[in-house]
Amino acid sequence: MHPDYDHLQRAAKDHLWMHFTRHSTYDTSDVPIIVRGEGAYIYDAQGKRYLDGLGGLFVSQLGHGRTELADAAAAQAKELAFHPLWSYAHPNAILLAERVAGYAPGDLNRVFFTTGGGEAVESAWKLAKNYFKLTGKPMKHKVISRSIAYHGTTQGALSITGLPPLKQQFEPLVPSTFRVPNTNVYRAEETTGGLLDGSDPEAFGRWAADQIAVAIENEGPDTVAAVFLEPVQNAGGCFPPPPGYFQRVREICDEYDVLLVSDEVICAFGRLGHMFGAERYGYQPDIITCAKGITSGYSPLGAMVATDRLMEPFLHGAESFAHGFTFGGHPVSTAVAMANLDIFENEHVLEHVRDNEDAFRSTLERLLDLPIVGDVRGDGYFYGIELVKDKDTKTTFDEAESEKLLRGFLSKALYDEGLYCRADDRGDPVIQLSPPLICDQTHFDEMEQILRTVLDKAATLL
Repeated sequence: MHPDYDHLQRAAKDHLWMHFTRHSTYDTSDVPIIVRGEGAYIYDAQGKRYLDGLGGLFVSQLGHGRTELADAAAAQAKELAFHPLWSYAHPNAILLAERVAGYAPGDLNRVFFTTGGGEAVESAWKLAKNYFKLTGKPMKHKVISRSIAYHGTTQGALSITGLPPLKQQFEPLVPSTFRVPNTNVYRAEETTGGLLDGSDPEAFGRWAADQIAVAIENEGPDTVAAVFLEPVQNAGGCFPPPPGYFQRVREICDEYDVLLVSDEVICAFGRLGHMFGAERYGYQPDIITCAKGITSGYSPLGAMVATDRLMEPFLHGAESFAHGFTFGGHPVSTAVAMANLDIFENEHVLEHVRDNEDAFRSTLERLLDLPIVGDVRGDGYFYGIELVKDKDTKTTFDEAESEKLLRGFLSKALYDEGLYCRADDRGDPVIQLSPPLICDQTHFDEMEQILRTVLDKAATLL
């Protein structure tokens, strides 16, 4: 038990405004307080251990307690704690930009640092609009994204987000964003209105990509600036792209002179076994947005990575991209990122993910024998488990049942059994898993056993 436990509980309830949190939950229960981490595990203030099945929040690529990263932060803070990148530079920002550009596909050579993913998405939209104004196409400003997709909480990023329940209380938002279908093959029949049943994923992917062309035509090609897509869509429960999907999207973007933004805030830096998800699926974006895994969570950092073409108008005369953040490219954060990427290379982290991803998938697929598990999907170390009321018909839960299942039981039950992960109802009810990239078969088995125990109980509640 933490020696200050009672005080921490009172102070948390009286003063701490937690994110995405129903505070009424803690009227009759304690606030979970995590005090330390080691490897793939975290420990609460009462000393209980939990397997970190979500990598914090899709962040902790190298796990917890890496003293090399803490030491890198301390050393940099002693030398230069802070200086902005506003017309000045510092060595770590320069060297990290060079390194990220070296990892990125094609001519994505220009790295604009932020402090997180939402800021990176915001920056990408602003750049798209600014670029087209400078290149003689000032009407191009609209953005297309996918249904149920999450892209952040700032006003612009929230507008791009395709989750109405997250947006309604903050409207009016930034106008001119439009939604197209996502790539949930499991729900292909209802998504296509019965046209396709998902048995041919490539055909479904072609159909889904073509809806982007339809949306561009409907809005007017001269008004659409960018398409924002995640390599594997997070919200809704990990939708990988069907074969050929991104290749068709790239063709469409080229045809209409629309920028393809690969939102890799989750998918970059090893989550899918590559530095960038675009590399895994073989497509060339115009912009990549990233954050989270770039430091494995040891310090906040994000980035927008753009092609030379998009930088070119800003290299002449009095032009500048009038945009920035005080802490973007912070010296301590960029030092941590450099040390983090050193470990990636020295410990062959990407290879470890690729060597073990099939075992992770097959371990989770054992859960398909449970009546409540409809689908297991994902790639790399990033998976969603969709829960259903009837497997034969794929019937999902209504709002009241989902509330009872996810918030009334699953979230707490999984945590009580020693697994920190996410039970989510953005879209159909899912459990999401995104463990540290250091995990192996012993961790996969532990996840599967806890999930099996809890989901067995869940099936009896409804």
